[in-house]
Amino acid sequence: MKDYKKYFRLAAEPADIYNALTNPVMLEIWTGEDVVMEEKEGTEFSLWDGSICGKNLEFVKDHKLVQEWYFGEQDEPSIVTIKLHKDGTGTSMEVRHTNIPDEAYDNIVDGWQEDYFDALNQLFEE
Repeated sequence: MKDYKKYFRLAAEPADIYNALTNPVMLEIWTGEDVVMEEKEGTEFSLWDGSICGKNLEFVKDHKLVQEWYFGEQDEPSIVTIKLHKDGTGTSMEVRHTNIPDEAYDNIVDGWQEDYFDALNQLFEE
């Protein structure tokens, strides 16, 4: 199992990024895929038409999102924590992803850059 941590700089307010990460309509706009998301702790979610599935663990409005991502049978849950920090005229998005299966690590790292950051960056640059 591996862990991943990275900071991404986005030209938007934390509230706007939080909305893009938790509002199903906004998620579908920037992912281009079907999603299931409810901003409620304990609910199941599905992103990219089921490519990523898990459970929502914690929401702190405009500041933090914690999810468990499912990778099949694992001893330790894979936890994603996204924190949004006001940074000048934009936001620093801190991503911490723990207990990533070794065989999925490279794909997950690429996904954080291309599927999450690049797509969000494009959404807020327009």
